[in-house]
Amino acid sequence: MASFVELHSTSATAPREDGSSLNTSSPPSSHLTAGGNSFGAKFSIENLSAWFGDQQVIHSISMDISERKVTAVIGPSGCGKSTFIRCLNRMHELVPGARVEGLVKLNGRSIYDRRVDPVLLRRRVGMVFQKPNPFPTMSVRENVLAGLKLTRSEQMKQASEIVEQALKQAALWKEVKDRLDEPGVSLSGGQQQRLCIARALAVEPDVLLMDEPCSALDPIATSRIEDLIHGLVERYTIIVVTHNMQQAARVSNHTTFFLLGELVEFGETEQLFTAPRDKRTEDYITGKFG
Repeated sequence: MASFVELHSTSATAPREDGSSLNTSSPPSSHLTAGGNSFGAKFSIENLSAWFGDQQVIHSISMDISERKVTAVIGPSGCGKSTFIRCLNRMHELVPGARVEGLVKLNGRSIYDRRVDPVLLRRRVGMVFQKPNPFPTMSVRENVLAGLKLTRSEQMKQASEIVEQALKQAALWKEVKDRLDEPGVSLSGGQQQRLCIARALAVEPDVLLMDEPCSALDPIATSRIEDLIHGLVERYTIIVVTHNMQQAARVSNHTTFFLLGELVEFGETEQLFTAPRDKRTEDYITGKFG
């Protein structure tokens, strides 16, 4: 797989197209780790802060996210969960006036270094959104291959094999193998979400970010997505934003609790839900607020 960047040195300040700068320095900080990690840190995050214009929505987040584990991000609406994961593949910066400070390393390399190609980074760190969003003018087959076409990948020579493999990984192949030329939007809501997952997997990412992937789905489709997550974590690092604490408990190895843009607590899921260390975490998971 092609790297998202070829690094020769590390820069503390990365230039932006608008002429402003992005602070990517690495001041000392205490990392939160969830423990129980035999693979090491996939993401290493230090003092990550994010703004929309003058409004700060993420405040100095520092943590390590384990490789080939499911990490759930929970917290009330507006606490910065979605913004946080959008900072991990540089989608946050696509919003006019948005900016980021801090350091985010993927496999030990800063994703905000000036030499990073954001398009290739997003190939390595795929995103599945809250609402299924297959491209409406594309067939099932074309939807799966859309990411490869965007990056002009040489893998397009094996397009048929890639489509089949990605759909099998997304547990959708048997349902659509005879419908590959039909519009992606002709599928059911749950099938559309799995199609979007297949589209993300087709480019062979390292990480899969999932922003409330089941919130628009019925219980049966939700169960299928959760089963899919359990299977995919054998190969991928997965970060799931969810409002559903029961879902976080079912699918994740580690859970992090956000409140008002701050990371309150991060640990193994069972520990966080049964013996939270912070009173605010306990109040949230017991329904006292949220």
